[in-house]
Amino acid sequence: MTTQVENNDQCDGCGKSTVLKKTRGNEFCEDCLKLAATIQAQPRTVQRICTLIKLDIEGTNNESGQTKPLQGDLPEVLDAVRFRTRDRELNTWYVSVSELDGDPVEIFASTAFDRDDHLQSRISNLTTITRLISLILRNVFLGEVLTLEKTIKQIHRSSRQKNDLPDMLTSVLRSYSKTEANESRHH
Repeated sequence: MTTQVENNDQCDGCGKSTVLKKTRGNEFCEDCLKLAATIQAQPRTVQRICTLIKLDIEGTNNESGQTKPLQGDLPEVLDAVRFRTRDRELNTWYVSVSELDGDPVEIFASTAFDRDDHLQSRISNLTTITRLISLILRNVFLGEVLTLEKTIKQIHRSSRQKNDLPDMLTSVLRSYSKTEANESRHH
């Protein structure tokens, strides 16, 4: 049963202030009312569309009911776990994994010897690897869309000096980027 509400309160669905219609204890604007009717009438179609656009229809993936950020938006503060490990040359490395609802969404690696010149090349390569892994993790667990431009940006941020491996990879990949190509034509 739907009844018209005369005042202009906020829609329970979208928050818009407009004329609302009361239905099943909620007050919806015309658009949200149509959407609610479609969801009720065609739940399988709505679920299929949400799957295709990689949208969690519930908006939650945990017992606490907290809403996960959509499309790769990360909160300002994340839980993290730090692992201490050693490479084959017995250098100590620290690997930190940032988690969202128990899922890994970022990974970082560092060493106490990051000022050591002989490790600079390895550190920039490791930074590149961890940035790309983090990009993949956000795609897997948050649905963040992967693009060539995002990939180039992460590799570029890994570079520690001119002509190191990340810098060279950035230069090569920029030649394939439509956005980068368009920007360079306009400059």
